[in-house]
Parts: sequence; structure tokens; C-alpha cells
Amino acid sequence: METQQALDYKRIAEAISFLKENFKSQPNLEEAAAHVHLSPFHFQRMFREWAGVSPKQFLQYLSATHAKNILNTGATLLDAAFETGLSGTGRLHDLFVKVEGMTPGEYKNGGTLLHINYAFADTPFGSVIIASTAKGICYLAFADEGPEKAFAQLKAVFPNAQYHPVVDLIQQNALFVFSQDWSKLDEIKLHLKGTDFQIKVWETLLKIPAGGLTTYSNLAAKAGYEGASRAVGTAVANNPVAFLIPCHRVIKSTGEIGQYHWGSIRKNAIIGWEASKAHHAI
Repeated sequence: METQQALDYKRIAEAISFLKENFKSQPNLEEAAAHVHLSPFHFQRMFREWAGVSPKQFLQYLSATHAKNILNTGATLLDAAFETGLSGTGRLHDLFVKVEGMTPGEYKNGGTLLHINYAFADTPFGSVIIASTAKGICYLAFADEGPEKAFAQLKAVFPNAQYHPVVDLIQQNALFVFSQDWSKLDEIKLHLKGTDFQIKVWETLLKIPAGGLTTYSNLAAKAGYEGASRAVGTAVANNPVAFLIPCHRVIKSTGEIGQYHWGSIRKNAIIGWEASKAHHAI
């Protein structure tokens, strides 16, 4: 006899298949819930528990992914909207802004009009590549595999931007946190590209005090997505600005340090360094 957990999993798996097969018709919550014989209320709650996002958010991700594939073929915005099951370019625009953090036109041109300054710098935890626009820091990553690889990874985020190997004041102010006044982290300007969900998680990360730690479940609750620890964990892992957006301050509920994009040893070192700084600031 199957357990209730196994039955719930089957229902959600069936619902995911239904949404994947029918996203072009943009089924609503009631239609998806009826497909798996649940009330909209229970379906919404169960889907979020298992998938980490709501059925509407999942449908948006499916739609955006399909629209991106269409745009990558050189199709017009109207064609992309039609092929995705949207009523027009207005809805395509709203979808892209919500899911991708940019307009369809901005996605299609890959940041052609964006000017990015970039430079390499040494920190207590290794060499980094740091990049900025006129609005603020848009990228910071540890360059463990060398400058060429690090620059290639930056270009993959903004494929058609115009790059300038320039050290600017925005970068210098950001890098001061490693050598001078690390307590003024909240004064650094950031220029982030992400979904509404990702931006909300990153904004919540910025509220964790230096020297402090939180868990994925607590972070999810503070961001307004209680029960969506897995989806929040994915957003944390996709953080484009290492250290400045402190994803290293998130640990497992068991107290284990957990994974880190740039290695658990570095994560331990950063946590210890911040704890020491916080202690001496008291």
C-alpha cells in the first residue's frame, strides 16, 4: 500500500507533466488542480511544498524558457508571444520582466547597449574578477581558473555587452570591504539582473548582519517564501555578486556549513574572518 507521501509525489509529478505539455494554453490554477483531483487551495500548497514554487511561477518559467528559445532563432517578439500562448507582446513583456528581470528586447540584444568595466583584484580569499556598470557592481566572482576563464564566464552573463578593462571608483569602493571599512557593505551600489524571486532572495541575504548566519529555511521565511527552501537555495547558488551578496552566511539547519559555489574551505574562511571582524568591532 502506498504511503500518503508517495501519493502526493505522484500527484505533483502528474501536475508538472500536465503543465509542461499544456503551457501554451496557459492553464489556470483551477484547471491544473482539477487535473490531479485536488482543490485549488490544497493543490497550491502541495505544489509549493514539493516544487519550491507556486504553479503559476512554474508555468511562468516554462513559458519564459520557451519564449527565449523562440527569440534565439531570430523570431520577432510577436511570434515569440504567439508561440508561447500569450495574447500579445504586452504579456510577453510582463512575463520577461517578472521572470528574467529584463524586457524581451533586452534579452534579444543580449545587453548590446550595456557598457561594463571589469578588473581583477586580490582579496584575502583569492583573486576575483569584478565588473560594474554606471549603476553599480553587476558581477563579482573568484577567478580560481585564471583570468581568461573568469572573463569568459562574465561574458556568458552579458554576451553582447561592450567590455572595458577599467578599474573605476565603483569597483574600488566595493573592494574596500576586504581591506578597510567592511562594515559599510550596505552602502555599495549593485546593478543586479535576475527574476523578481531571485532579487527578493538576494535582498534578504543583504539583511543578514556581517558575522551572522542563517539557514535556508529561515531565509525562505524572511524572504516571504516559507516552505520553499529548495527554490531559495537555487537562487542563493545563482548569486552573481560573490561576498557582497553574502550567500556564504547561509548554512544547513543541522549546523553544517554546506555547499558553496567557490568551495566549502573558502566559505569556512570567510565566515571565520567575518566573525573575527565583528568580535573586534564590539
